[in-house]
Amino acid sequence: MSELNSTIHQPARLKIMASLMALGNGAQMDFSSLGKMLNLTDGNLGAHLQTLEEASYIKIEKKFVERKPRTLVSLTRKGRYEFEEHVAALKAILG
Repeated sequence: MSELNSTIHQPARLKIMASLMALGNGAQMDFSSLGKMLNLTDGNLGAHLQTLEEASYIKIEKKFVERKPRTLVSLTRKGRYEFEEHVAALKAILG
């Protein structure tokens, strides 16, 4: 049986991972859109993204679009796997 992932299990990080998972393989979401969608402040979102990035669950890409900085976030292969395992553990608990 899969076990709950303590890094993902925190509510904001679970929402971040679920949102990125819903995008599909390799798709990216920009920082601002993700924060607005999840109703998280920039500081709060940034802290959670840092935790997920340190665990190698997400990839953060910074670039400029028309001279404006843009931060894009996507799941890594490891992140997808760990999220699927976490969901499997939740389903096992629910029976």
